[in-house]
Amino acid sequence: MGLRIHFVVDPQGWCCMGLIIFVWLYNTIFIPKVILFPHYEEGHISAVAILCYYLCSLFCIASLVRASVADPGRLPENPKIPITEREFWELCNKCNMMRPKRSHHCSRCGHCVRRMDHHCPWINNCVGEDNHWLFLQLCFYTQILSSYTLLLDFCHYYYFLPLKKDNWDVFVFRHELALLRISAFMGIIILGGISGLFYTQLIGIFTDTTSIEKMSNCCEDISRPRKPWQQTFSEVFGTRWKILWFIPFRQRQPLRVPYHFANHV
Repeated sequence: MGLRIHFVVDPQGWCCMGLIIFVWLYNTIFIPKVILFPHYEEGHISAVAILCYYLCSLFCIASLVRASVADPGRLPENPKIPITEREFWELCNKCNMMRPKRSHHCSRCGHCVRRMDHHCPWINNCVGEDNHWLFLQLCFYTQILSSYTLLLDFCHYYYFLPLKKDNWDVFVFRHELALLRISAFMGIIILGGISGLFYTQLIGIFTDTTSIEKMSNCCEDISRPRKPWQQTFSEVFGTRWKILWFIPFRQRQPLRVPYHFANHV
């Protein structure tokens, strides 16, 4: 399955995504400069701590960029519907196109998306069948990076030994407290928001239900799992190899599942 780029022209989405990239840049630049490198030079921490922070940062921005530009599952204008599968398709009353069941028309993007979960302004893209796995990775690595940042902010003042400030940058020396307070404030806000979102996403996968289906109450007994959790997660991530669920640098290959499972709504 080749890489397909999906770009949404939405100024509001650009602003939201720009804010997320600003927070990522801020912490990626100032946390190593203020905490990691000074404490490493004085022997308070090992190089592993620095490497882990940059790896978390890399995986976070990689999943963000990929989730924002990946095709979420946009349907072609003239889809070829196999005769044996026509009963699992329906007509969209907004764009008058045939679509598989569980698809939804996104009014912001202007087209139907397969198994659409929701439109997320923070990635300026829909979250659908083909990029849901990247969105989950984004939520996961954002939590890890935010938690790591808050832990470093705390340890810098209450656990690590005081630094010798003879070789510090003048700007950092003068504004150290303000820089770390801003970092901690952004970390708490993002961690609190993303944790709630990640929890709802996990519940949706466990119950094999999208956010739109929950809001529209179109599923009967949505709290009851319909498939084993390994199967639902494998379908979202496109592989049964669990280690690959955490890797954003790969191509997703959709798993073929029986239609009586995939289109139970």
